[in-house]
Amino acid sequence: MAGHSKFKNIQHRKGRQDKLRSKMFSKLGKEIMVAAKMGAPDPDMNPRLRLAILNAKSQSVPNDTIKRAVEKGSGAGADDENFENVRYEGYGPHGVAVIVEALTDNRNRSAADIRAAFSKSGGNLGETGNVAFMFDHVGEIVFDANVASEDEMFEAALEAGASNVESDDETHEIICDANDFAAVSDALTKKYNDPKNAGLVWRANMNSPIETLEKAESVMRLVDMLEDNDDVQKVYTNVDISDEIMDQL
Repeated sequence: MAGHSKFKNIQHRKGRQDKLRSKMFSKLGKEIMVAAKMGAPDPDMNPRLRLAILNAKSQSVPNDTIKRAVEKGSGAGADDENFENVRYEGYGPHGVAVIVEALTDNRNRSAADIRAAFSKSGGNLGETGNVAFMFDHVGEIVFDANVASEDEMFEAALEAGASNVESDDETHEIICDANDFAAVSDALTKKYNDPKNAGLVWRANMNSPIETLEKAESVMRLVDMLEDNDDVQKVYTNVDISDEIMDQL
């Protein structure tokens, strides 16, 4: 799940690691295939493919798997599958806003599956734009903390055109306007090599507080159902959960 940076560790919960890893490889491979099909198979000439490969490598996807995805996307059989990017928006349990990004070859199937997940969780799938006003669509570039000091990264990021930097003991998280993402990413990559991950994300600007473990678990059940869907690439929420409840989760 992606959302408030404070909760980014949710997606790495121990009990779901193996299952999520397999699905993650599949979803990252699909993005590589689509990127290769839409542009040149050379990542140096295709920014979307370069980013897809970077993100796949950051999740330890084997090089052979990446190579096969590129070949499938750029090969003769690529026309057999036509994927498109689709965004779904709605409210989960307890009024939590949810944005779902999908890559699908069947809009009707994806919409039905995602609507069913919302309904089962006590939420409602809405129209596009229904909750987007509660989020900012921005570029996000993440480096390991050891590539630079907090002050150095802050200065370098602002000089590259970023709007903010959030640093902790593990990472530097650089935020920029979506229109500036390519330029900021390229400038920082030249200076510090490839980031840990990078992309356009939805960051909540209006948080929805969840005060009990029971409510938090109901929200996470929806996130789990959505992430289990093969068409879903990313899930964002505006959930705001205390550290105490997070530890119990």
